[in-house]
Amino acid sequence: MAKKRRYRDRAAYIIKAVTKRRKKLRQKAIEYKGGECQSCGYKRFVGALEFHHLNEKKKDFGISLKGLTRSWVRIKKEVDKCILVCSNCHREIHGRNLKIRG
Repeated sequence: MAKKRRYRDRAAYIIKAVTKRRKKLRQKAIEYKGGECQSCGYKRFVGALEFHHLNEKKKDFGISLKGLTRSWVRIKKEVDKCILVCSNCHREIHGRNLKIRG
């Protein structure tokens, strides 16, 4: 029989559940965008993949900054404004060393 949760355990349970949901939604968003860097093709470690907004003015929220607590419909709408890049290419884009087509 499963151990009954108590009120004082609720905070830890919610943190664990939200963390699990965020990981699932992040993986879904990465798969939706092709699962690899759209600049160089990197795909070895999903933790190194990031979303880059093509137009900062159209950005409603950051995907990695609490963005994954939203619904999949809202996340997908925001991800459609982005390209998926590895962290190295992302730094080069912001450093203006890498031109992107978008």
